[in-house]
Parts: sequence; structure tokens; C-alpha cells
Amino acid sequence: MEYVNALVPPVVMAVFFGGLIRVIVKTQGGAAKAKEDAAVDAALARAESASQGPQTTKG
Repeated sequence: MEYVNALVPPVVMAVFFGGLIRVIVKTQGGAAKAKEDAAVDAALARAESASQGPQTTKG
């Protein structure tokens, strides 16, 4: 019976991992995909402009 105790945790983890992958794949796309992509693009643009900071020229 020790082999059952040894196999149960990996099998349980594999089942939960498979379920996680299934949920991730099923939630990709859909009606809100364009809205989510736009929000991410806007956040990236804000972060990029903030990291560049004010541009000053010496001359």
C-alpha cells in the first residue's frame, strides 16, 4: 500500500494542473479580449512614458 501513498500526491497535482490549464485556455479570447488588450496597451504606454521621464536638451 505504500505505492498508493507515493502515487496519490503526483496524481492529484496532475489533475489540478490539467484543470488550471483548461481554465486558462477557456478564458482566453471572448467578448472582453479587445477591451483587455486595450487596457494592457494603455498601461504599457503609461509605464513607458513614465520611465523615459522629462526630456531635456543641453545646448
